[in-house]
Amino acid sequence: WGTTRRGFAELTVADSAGVLPAPEALDDAEAAALHIGYQTGWFGLHRRARLQPGETLLVHAAAGGVGSAAVQLGKAAGATVIGVTGGAEKAAVARELGCDLVIDRHTDDIVATVKEATGGRGADVVYDPVGGDAYAKSVKCIAFEGRVIVVGFAGGTVPAPGLNHALVKNYSILGLHWGLYNTKDPAAVRACHEELTGLAARGAIKPLVSERVPLDGAAAAVQRVADGLTTGRVVITPN
Repeated sequence: WGTTRRGFAELTVADSAGVLPAPEALDDAEAAALHIGYQTGWFGLHRRARLQPGETLLVHAAAGGVGSAAVQLGKAAGATVIGVTGGAEKAAVARELGCDLVIDRHTDDIVATVKEATGGRGADVVYDPVGGDAYAKSVKCIAFEGRVIVVGFAGGTVPAPGLNHALVKNYSILGLHWGLYNTKDPAAVRACHEELTGLAARGAIKPLVSERVPLDGAAAAVQRVADGLTTGRVVITPN
């Protein structure tokens, strides 16, 4: 690599092996927001959890960059999507993204609402980029033979799964480190990109870019993301 990662610049040098064509259906900011979030969502829902049409998908942080991608991909797969957000503003965003039901974790009982919405069955697949309390509540409303996808720990707490609980309830806990596919199975990453490009062309997915910020506003934008004040993706654009 010619430049360091985890930084912002007007120009960069990239390894050609890791470069993918931008989908024509998306503008530059949307294309920039597509790669990691939607690849993670696609591998999690399809490669790891084998989400099926008609199943119920529970997505935590549904208005965030990672969660919003999972919502759209879940709907594209024919699932019923329940989104969990924090606050009325983010709940409205989740509805616009396509959630069939939105739960505000500040005011609603996640477990009771999921069970009521599914007739007591629970969610077939849980997409969890939050960890902590979100995970704890998820396994209380997971369906028989359900799958919990562990995507990250944005809440700051890494849960300690009770394997006896998973045994008794017959559910699976699936880890997802998408970056590992770049070295272990790069062909799968390219195939996924082709699938995502097709979904974008059909209008089934479209990254939510809530802010387009010039380079000199990058530091403040990163802080807003860290403070949980944003929805979807914030894209830094060249000055």
